[in-house]
Amino acid sequence: MAKNAGFVLLGVGMLLTAGAALAAGRRPLTVDDFDRLQEVASPACSTDGEWVAYTVTSVDRDADETRSAVWIVNWAGTQRWAMTTTTEQASAPQFSPDGRYVSFLGTRGSDAKAQLYLLDRRGGEPRQLTHLAGDIGDYAWSPDGTRIVLSVTPSDGAIEEPAHREGSAAKAPKPIVIGAFHFKEDKVGYVTSQDRPRLMLLDVESHALSALTTQSPYAQTHPAWSPDGAHIAYIGHESADDERTGLADLYAVDARAGAAPRRLAEFYLPNYANVLYTADGRQVAYTIGLEPRLSAYIHDRLALADVATGTVSIPTQALDRAIAAPVGGTVPGTMRVLVEDDRVQYPAQLQLSTGHVERSSNGAFSATEQCTGASHVAVVASTDTSPGELYAVEAGKLRRLSGHNDALMAEIALGDASDVEFPSRDGTKIHGILVKPVDYQAGRRYPTILWVHGGPVGQDQHELSLDRRQWFAAHGYAVLSVNYRGGSGRGAKFQRSIQADWGHLEVEDLLAGADYVVRAGIADPGRLGIGGWSYGGILTDYTIASDTRFRAAISGAGSGNQLSMFGSDQYAMQYVHELGEPWKTPDAWVRLSYPFFHADRIKTPTLFMGGDKDFNVPISGGEQMYQALRTLGVDTELVVYPGQYHEFTRPSYLRDRAERFIAWYDRYLKATRE
Repeated sequence: MAKNAGFVLLGVGMLLTAGAALAAGRRPLTVDDFDRLQEVASPACSTDGEWVAYTVTSVDRDADETRSAVWIVNWAGTQRWAMTTTTEQASAPQFSPDGRYVSFLGTRGSDAKAQLYLLDRRGGEPRQLTHLAGDIGDYAWSPDGTRIVLSVTPSDGAIEEPAHREGSAAKAPKPIVIGAFHFKEDKVGYVTSQDRPRLMLLDVESHALSALTTQSPYAQTHPAWSPDGAHIAYIGHESADDERTGLADLYAVDARAGAAPRRLAEFYLPNYANVLYTADGRQVAYTIGLEPRLSAYIHDRLALADVATGTVSIPTQALDRAIAAPVGGTVPGTMRVLVEDDRVQYPAQLQLSTGHVERSSNGAFSATEQCTGASHVAVVASTDTSPGELYAVEAGKLRRLSGHNDALMAEIALGDASDVEFPSRDGTKIHGILVKPVDYQAGRRYPTILWVHGGPVGQDQHELSLDRRQWFAAHGYAVLSVNYRGGSGRGAKFQRSIQADWGHLEVEDLLAGADYVVRAGIADPGRLGIGGWSYGGILTDYTIASDTRFRAAISGAGSGNQLSMFGSDQYAMQYVHELGEPWKTPDAWVRLSYPFFHADRIKTPTLFMGGDKDFNVPISGGEQMYQALRTLGVDTELVVYPGQYHEFTRPSYLRDRAERFIAWYDRYLKATRE
C-alpha cells in the first residue's frame, strides 16, 4: 500500500498484500458480500461527550430492502448496543441536552412517513412524538430540552395527519399542478408549492405542534437554536425568483409561535447546507456556495453572520479547499470541519478569528461525518481496505469505536490501492488511485478499467469502494480512478477549468490516465475498458466518442445529448447561467452534445443503464445513446431498473447491476484476443 502509516493510525490492524491475503486463506469478494456490508452513519455526540449515537444500515435480503437501527457506544468503546431493532427504519439520531434521551426519525409498521421518536438511553420502547402527514427533514432540540423545532414538508397541503376518509384509497391521484421554475428533483419527483418545508415547534411533554412563523410561503430548512434558547436561525427563501438565482437567505426568529423573522444575510446555496450558532451566540455559522454559473464547481466555504449587525465574514476565504460538516468546536473560538483535499477528507479545527485550519490526523482515509461533545470529537471514516466505521479523534490519531464489518473484512482479499500521478496532454499534473487485481503478479499486464467518478465536483478518495474498484479487482482487473479537472480536492482553479467546456479537458485527463497504466506495464493496451455513473457515465460517452481504444464501456445514468436534458432533468438553473438558454446559444449546446451528434464515431461496445424514476440524469439520456448505437450497428444493450432513482436502493438490483458490470467487461476484455 502507498500510505500504510495512515491505516495504522486508524487501528485497522495487520495489512496483507493481495497475494499474502489469498495465501492466508482469505477469499475473493462475491456479490453476496454486498448484502453483508453494514453502513455506519449519522454520528451524534452527547453534550458531555461520553456517548455517541449513530445508525447502522443493513440488508434484509428476504424483503429486498435495507433496514436501519440506532446504536450507541460509550467513549471508551467498551459498551455498545442497538437501541432499536433492524425491523424498522431509523435515521438522524440526536441526544436530548441532558443526555437522558435519544431522539430519531423512524418509520414503523405501516406508517408512510417518518415520525419523530424518543428513547430513554437506559432502555425501553421508543415513544412516538409526532403523527404528521408530511415529511420531517431537519429537527433540533432546544437547549433546555423542552421543545424541538422541525422542518416539515406538508403532504397534500396538510401538516397534521388527516382523518381517514372512507373509500379515499380507491380515488385516482390528484393532478400535479406546477408553477415553479425548479419543478422536478430526484427522489422528490415533481415539485409543487406544497413541497416547501415549514418550521414547526413541538412541545416535548404535551406533543403540541405550532407554526414557528407563517409569514413566508417559501421553504424553511436547517433550523438551529441559539445557546440561550431565545432564537432560531434557519435557511429560507425570499421569493420564487430564488429558484432562478440560486440565492437563499439566513434568518433569525424569536423561538415562539407566529414570530416575525429577521433576515441576517443573503448567500448562494452551497452543495451541503449547514447552520449553527457559535458557542457565545453572537454569530451564526453557515455554509455558502457560488453564483449559479459555477454551481457545478462549488467548494463550500464557512461564513459567519453577526446576529446584532448582520455583518458577514468568511473565515475559510483563504482555504482553497471545500469544507464539510461544520460542528461546534471543542476549544473556545473554534469549530470543527472536514476538509476535502487531494484523495482524502480529514477532520480539522478551524480558528474562527483567523481562519487558521489545523489538521487533526494524518493518513490515507476519508472522514464523511462528525460530531462533538465537550472535548470529544467522533468521525465516521473509511480507508481503501476498511468500510466506514466510527472513530474517536484523539492526539492526532483515530481510535476505533465500532467494528460492524470486521467479520466480513477478515474473510475477503482486496486489491492493493496506491496513489498515482501523471501529466495530462497540456502538462497539467493529474492525480488518481490505482487498484491492482487481487491476484496481481509484477510484470504481468492486466485488462484495465477506467472507472470515472460522478459530479463533476467530487473526487475519488481513499475509502473502501467495495462495489466498484474492489469488485473489478476481485475479477482480475486493474482499476484506475482518475481525478480529472472539474473535480474537487485540488482547488478552485482546477475545478472551474471545465466551465461551459464539458468533455474536453476531462477526456484528455482520462486518456492520459490510460496512457499511464499502459506505460507503467500494468494495463494491456488491447484490453482497456471505461465506465462510470452520473457524470462518470456522461464522461464515458464523451470519451468513447473521442477515442476508439476502449474495447468495452458502461455508461450508467449518463447522457450524450445535453440539449435534450433541458427541462428533463433538475439542473435548469445551472444550464441557464453556465451555458445560456438553448434558443440563444444553440451552438454551445450542440457542441457539448457531441457524443450524440457524432455517435458515428463510436466503435466501442457500450452497456447503458439507469433507473426509470431518475430525475437527476433521466434514463432518456441512456435511451438516446442506446438507440443511436443500435441504429449504427454498434454492439450495445440498455438495462432499465424499475422504481429506482439516480442512486439505487433495492439490494437485488445492486447485485444484478454488479454482475452485469462484470459480464459486460468479461465479454469484451477477457475473450480470446483477435
